[in-house]
Amino acid sequence: MTVRAKKHLGQHFLNDETIAQKIAESLTEQGYDHVLEIGPGMGVLTKYLLKKKITISVIEIDSESVSYLQTRFLKYSLKIINDDFLKIDISKIFEGKQFAIIGNFPYNISSQIVFKAIENKAQIPELCGMFQKEVAKRITHPEGSKTYGIISVLTQAFYDTEYLFTVPPEVFNPPPKVESGVIRLVRKKNFELPVDQSLFFKVVKTAFNQRRKTIRNSLKIFDLSDKLREDVIFAQRPEQLSVQQFIELTKSIEKDGFKKK
Repeated sequence: MTVRAKKHLGQHFLNDETIAQKIAESLTEQGYDHVLEIGPGMGVLTKYLLKKKITISVIEIDSESVSYLQTRFLKYSLKIINDDFLKIDISKIFEGKQFAIIGNFPYNISSQIVFKAIENKAQIPELCGMFQKEVAKRITHPEGSKTYGIISVLTQAFYDTEYLFTVPPEVFNPPPKVESGVIRLVRKKNFELPVDQSLFFKVVKTAFNQRRKTIRNSLKIFDLSDKLREDVIFAQRPEQLSVQQFIELTKSIEKDGFKKK
């Protein structure tokens, strides 16, 4: 029995055992006893995860894949959740316990998976997974790069990011039209921001929504004082600012008296 890859679900099944094992081994297994695999498909990664001395659960939206997994891993105490990861209440999966996320993520929802992990960062100390290479680079690249943007800053504010390796299209069925990249995110020891988080998010998103403009022009909607707007940081473009500089910028805006609406 096999599962038919469904285009509307963004399914590309990995069929290279060496790469699957390498992805499973990318977990540090530090600070948690539970792992959630997103989009296991036919379980090529799952079987290597089950060799670990750690509790494994999988979440799969495709009912055909769920039926296949239930048969294939019948003898294992594997929890299989037939649901949409983006819609579930994460706190209920492991009853509030710390857990890592791993998976060969569907490209069409991979960025949303990262943003949901960030929203639930207090419960998720690690994320390892395969993304479209362009997205993987965007998440992990530092300031000064053309790929550096909103997801770069928001992820790197809370997680140490690392690009691990590139995966070619031919190891998938069906092959995607692009290369893939595997990355690892490890939550920082101190992941609480010294500024209002919602304001930080607003500053970052507003700045990059007009990334060709200087910070002075892109943040006009904040109605900042002339004195603050003369700071040298306002002459730069968003891709030039490090995560720490965005934090300091947010701190300055708070001190300037900006009130959240």
